[in-house]
Amino acid sequence: MNDSGPRIILGVTGGIAAYKSLELVRRLRERGAQVQVVMTRGARTFVSPVTFQAVSARRVRDDLWDEAAEAAMGHIELARWADLVLVAPATAHCVGSLAAGLAGDLLTTLCMATEAPVILVPAMNRVMWANPALQENRALLEERGIRFLGPVEGDQACGEEGVGRMMESIDIVNAVFEEPVRLASQSLKGLTAIITAGPTREPIDPVRYITNRSSGKMGFALAAAAQAAGAKVVLVSGPVSVATPPGVERIDVETAEEMYASVHERVEDADLFIACAAVSDYRPESEASEKLKRTGATLNLELIRSPDTLASVAKLQDGPFTVGFAAETQNVAENARKKLVRKGLDMIAANKVGRDCGFDQETNSLMVFWGDGDVELEQASKSVVAERLIQLIAGRYHAVNSEQHSTQVG
Repeated sequence: MNDSGPRIILGVTGGIAAYKSLELVRRLRERGAQVQVVMTRGARTFVSPVTFQAVSARRVRDDLWDEAAEAAMGHIELARWADLVLVAPATAHCVGSLAAGLAGDLLTTLCMATEAPVILVPAMNRVMWANPALQENRALLEERGIRFLGPVEGDQACGEEGVGRMMESIDIVNAVFEEPVRLASQSLKGLTAIITAGPTREPIDPVRYITNRSSGKMGFALAAAAQAAGAKVVLVSGPVSVATPPGVERIDVETAEEMYASVHERVEDADLFIACAAVSDYRPESEASEKLKRTGATLNLELIRSPDTLASVAKLQDGPFTVGFAAETQNVAENARKKLVRKGLDMIAANKVGRDCGFDQETNSLMVFWGDGDVELEQASKSVVAERLIQLIAGRYHAVNSEQHSTQVG
């Protein structure tokens, strides 16, 4: 049995399409996945657990109160084991139960208890699929981060034709291994990452502030990519208009001091710290209590240094693996390497910024530096660049920790 591939719980519910899940198990295993089948009572009406055991090479789990199974791998442990929970077929009852937050059997309990992504592959009569209650449940689950694959249009077991047919196994497998799940690389599984994003606002008076052009899109893309790679992500964000990625904990701040405080409140539990935020280097020494009126031809503001969150985290004894960002208008590589050394970082990602690049754009490119190494991530959408960077960070993190472990053992 392959014990190194992605770990998938395949939930099989009580629909006639349950027989298709046998083929799905085979194709998932062909892609190197470890597959643990969990059946509902209704599913056993259509396919024997023994048949699924034969194709999965694992004992089927079908009872929340199975004393033997609970003694070996309890349902909570099983929920933690999974890199993905895939329910195929997913009946209308299953969809409704999850939308209502019910955990009446082993499968729905696992879906509620897991921190892994959940994908539902519906299969039902076309009228059931079109029912407003079902569609409301689907929309609610999608808002919570659960992904749906299908259903597709075609002939149905009831003799009717329409949308409600379960996707073909090969199409399900291809979709599972595509973005954004990336089962082949749960490279940050079990780790906690703190990521900062967006600008800060440093108040001048009750209506004015100093800020910058950061949209927060790169930091939010990194948070989504880190979560997809298996990390528990805490996103500390300045004021932005970007939706929080599903499964990510978000802490909203406004000033550099607030960002510093929020990061240090949580950094003790972090394995990774990625400082993507564009923090104001300077802030007004004091905030006027009333709006400043336009009087003289000039206005002088006394600015003082803002707290340096990145440098302070990098200096922590036994602190997290620390990644900085360098937004430069010139001499990008030279300035980034200087910042890497000056602040004692493990890695730094640098990019050129200006009115037509970096900030407020949908694409990005990065030059990444560490020690004596460097990699260039070519221009692509920020989500793609983020995924590439997260995999690079994961590789360096595990390499550094492996070296430290070898030194301690030696």
